[in-house]
Amino acid sequence: MKSSVSIIYNPAARKASNANIDRAVSFLGREGFEVEVLRTERKDHARQLAEEALKKRPSLIIAAGGDGTINEVINGLAWSGTPAAILPMGTTNVLAKELNVREDLYGALRTAVAGSPKKVSLGRIEIEGGLRYFCLMAGVGLDGKAVHDVNPSIKKVSGGAAYILSGIRNIAMFSPERIELLVDGKEFSGYTAVIGKAAKYGGNYKVTPDANLRDPFLFACIFRGGRRLDLLRYSIGVLRGTHLRYKDVDYLKASSVEILGRAHMQVDGDYLGLSPARVSVAVGALSLIF
Repeated sequence: MKSSVSIIYNPAARKASNANIDRAVSFLGREGFEVEVLRTERKDHARQLAEEALKKRPSLIIAAGGDGTINEVINGLAWSGTPAAILPMGTTNVLAKELNVREDLYGALRTAVAGSPKKVSLGRIEIEGGLRYFCLMAGVGLDGKAVHDVNPSIKKVSGGAAYILSGIRNIAMFSPERIELLVDGKEFSGYTAVIGKAAKYGGNYKVTPDANLRDPFLFACIFRGGRRLDLLRYSIGVLRGTHLRYKDVDYLKASSVEILGRAHMQVDGDYLGLSPARVSVAVGALSLIF
């Protein structure tokens, strides 16, 4: 009996053309797999498709799309034990960069079929009305607002430049409110923060360079300044990899982070909503091939 694979793909992703999905199906067929292709049609549909696919007991589920699609799939697979693999087809493919998964179609597919599943720990963020897992980061304040304001049309054409444009526009116009955080119970405050479960951010940049999916910890990077010049300085620091040297940046290893008050939030590059929220670690929650 052949092993089965479910591919969950987002047709809106930059590289998720019908031709590329057909090539993936052909490749997996040659490798001896029976393949089911599931196409997302709306926000959060990938999570629902992953939950439905689990009922058929596939040997592997492949998330084909950008980091947002991958995030939805892992939310459907967390704690299931069924291995997941990624087929990076999105704008910046941050998780692929984090895991050193090749971003070409056949390179990623070879990893999916030949790699060994590894247990990874996810970030777990609880908000009013539910919870969400993430594998890269949660961004709060300016970071969340910039994702909230990304123009979908510009994103489709220019990719990662849409996030940069939104960030620049928000630095020029945004009047952030102070954020209060409890990091393992200790009080901190700032105007924007990134809580990392992985090192990479926005491509090959590193806001939380010590974060690792294999480790059961978070790293919180809290930017204390709220002036426009501060926000610009932080952005340049992240681009240069020097932000952790700044005296007004707190960088902390943590097991849990509570975000108090009202602030915009994003997870894995997709807008989540407004705080308050509690972030913790779901240790060993996902089996991931890379």
